[in-house]
Amino acid sequence: MEEPRSHNERCSCRNTNCVERPLRRLFEGLGSGVAACPWPFVLLPLLLSGGLSAGFIFLPQRQANDIEEQFTPTEGPAKAERDFVQRYFPTNDSHRFSATRLPTEGAYAALIAVAAEGKSVLDSEAWSEVLRLDEEVRTSGYERLCARNATDGACSSPNPLLPANATAAAPQNLTYPGSGASFLGTALGGVRMEPGGQVVSARALKLMYYLQEDGPEAAAASRQWLESFLQEFPSQLANMNFTAIQVTYFTSLSRQQEFEGNTKSVIPLFSITYFLTITFSIVSCLR
Repeated sequence: MEEPRSHNERCSCRNTNCVERPLRRLFEGLGSGVAACPWPFVLLPLLLSGGLSAGFIFLPQRQANDIEEQFTPTEGPAKAERDFVQRYFPTNDSHRFSATRLPTEGAYAALIAVAAEGKSVLDSEAWSEVLRLDEEVRTSGYERLCARNATDGACSSPNPLLPANATAAAPQNLTYPGSGASFLGTALGGVRMEPGGQVVSARALKLMYYLQEDGPEAAAASRQWLESFLQEFPSQLANMNFTAIQVTYFTSLSRQQEFEGNTKSVIPLFSITYFLTITFSIVSCLR
């Protein structure tokens, strides 16, 4: 029969050792076990940490890199309505691409060519550099993944003014915003016109290079091309040595990469904050 606890071990208002004493005995036993056989307590945490850290191998595959998934409700009504549009109005980027039918922003690389002050992108010198810029993008693997038209199966034109022949002269006798069957409201910027709508000059021209997103494989290939474009295009642009135009660019991944860059830039600041907090706590306890 178990012996009753002594008066010193019972909890009361005058005796608070009833919690401290069992814990002290427990840790004394644990310390004796570690001192008697230390290797299991050394190796087991290492093996356990190594086994659990093996999951980091799959981190790149499971990493959330979609800004929409990160900052929008999971079952929001906007997503449900977009799914409805995608189900009843499907797109076919590889055969019948139409930018106006896209339910999302799409996968694209956008370039804006801006002429020098007082000049126009429709001038012969600036236009020849625009054609060189277009050729540089097309020869970098874009035509393999480009969104294609239904008429001739060719890549969707990044700008309605770009001709099929890369040696063609700059278009003349344009009207704005509509010129024949083409709408130039989103193609030209900084437009100066005559009273009748005739284009006199245009300071900027926008090029939109859309990529295929039909299926996971096409979307992954387009994303990979955009990532390599952002890495390689700055050096290619510097080597072209444009004098009549200045080029700015962004892609459908630019916003996501900007958020990721902000996260990486903030981490050192958090580390400094934690270091100062811990240092202040230690110094305060030493007083």
